[in-house]
Amino acid sequence: MAIVPIQGLWETHITVADLDRSIGFYRDVVGLTLAHIVPERHVAFFWIGQPRQAMLGLWSIHTSPMAMKLHYAFQVTIDDVKASVSALKRAGIESLSGTGLPIDEPEVIPWIPAASVYFKDPDGHSLEFIAMLPEAAQKRMQRVMLSEWRTLHASAEARRR
Repeated sequence: MAIVPIQGLWETHITVADLDRSIGFYRDVVGLTLAHIVPERHVAFFWIGQPRQAMLGLWSIHTSPMAMKLHYAFQVTIDDVKASVSALKRAGIESLSGTGLPIDEPEVIPWIPAASVYFKDPDGHSLEFIAMLPEAAQKRMQRVMLSEWRTLHASAEARRR
């Protein structure tokens, strides 16, 4: 039994080596809205989606060595996850699979199911654009590219008719 019912994740925070560089990346490449900077604390906050829905905090670690690489995902539409591969390429960023291999289209995580594209921020944190898919989850299926997923489901739909 939960102490209180959780409705969603509102904020997450990560450490970055160069706050100004990371502000530029999350504002200009990822497209988040800069909400607030606290210079004396070396922190910047971004809105994820509309203001006051979700927040990302970037904390400068100054001269401390970075030992932890984190992961988080941004929920987007299916059209946007498909478009993200070429958009990331134009920004000079490699699109990756969940296992870190370069990809040319979104891959599907069948047990959810969702289409996703991973990429790295300037500090090596793993970011992901993810879109939920309407088809039924396939818990025993391995990850596949979105085009293969669509072909498999189109074939299955045709057999049902």
